[in-house]
Amino acid sequence: MPTDHLVITLDGPAGAGKSTVAKSLAGRLGITYLDTGAMYRALTLKALRLKMDLSDEEALTTLCRNTKITFKEMPDGSLSILLDGEDVSTAIRAPEVTNNTFYIAKTPGVRTLMVAWQRAMGQDRSIVTDGRDQGTVVFTDARYKFYVDCDVEERVQRRFKELVAAGKPVNLDQLRADMKDRDQKDFTRAVGPLKKAPDAITVDSTGLTVEGTVDKIMKLIHL
Repeated sequence: MPTDHLVITLDGPAGAGKSTVAKSLAGRLGITYLDTGAMYRALTLKALRLKMDLSDEEALTTLCRNTKITFKEMPDGSLSILLDGEDVSTAIRAPEVTNNTFYIAKTPGVRTLMVAWQRAMGQDRSIVTDGRDQGTVVFTDARYKFYVDCDVEERVQRRFKELVAAGKPVNLDQLRADMKDRDQKDFTRAVGPLKKAPDAITVDSTGLTVEGTVDKIMKLIHL
C-alpha cells in the first residue's frame, strides 16, 4: 500500500499486544516497524551485565551515551536488535530484563537520548512505532495515534504462554504480581508516563487475535 511519509503510534500497557500488532501493521502497510521497548530492554540488559546500580541516573545516562543500539532486518522480514553489534533479540525478553527495564525507562537522561534516536528514525521514513509515550512525547504530530488496551488477566495469560513457549520457567502468580506492579510504575513514573494521548483512538484487544486487532486498526486508517 503506497504512502507518503507516515507515522503511526501505538501506546498501551505491557502485554496488550502492542509490539506484535505494530509489527504486523507495519508489514501490511509495507513500512518500517520501530520497537522502542526493545531499545530500553537492550540498555537494561547491558546495565545488568555490568552489574550497575540501576538507581544511579548519571551512570545510566553515560552508559546510554556510549552504547550503540540498532535494528537489522532479517530475511524473513523480522527485526533483530543489536546491542553494540551483538544480536540480543532473545536475551532482552528474559524476565530479569523485563522486571528492571522500568529503572532505565524512568531515567531522564536516558529518555532524552532515546527520544532523539527514535525521532531521527522517524524523520526520513514511514514507521509504525509502539511504546509508552510514542503519541504523547516522541511523535506528538503523528498522523495516527492508537492506545492499545486489554484486560489485565488476559495480558497475564498472554505473557505466561509466551514465556512457556520460549522454555522459560515462570510462576503465574508472580507474573500476575509483576504485571500489576509494572502497570503501576508505568502509569505513575515522573518521566514519560504511560497515558493515552488526547487525540489517540482506543483499540481494545481483549478477546482478539493479533490479526483481528490489526484488522480493527486498518479500518481506522485512511490513506
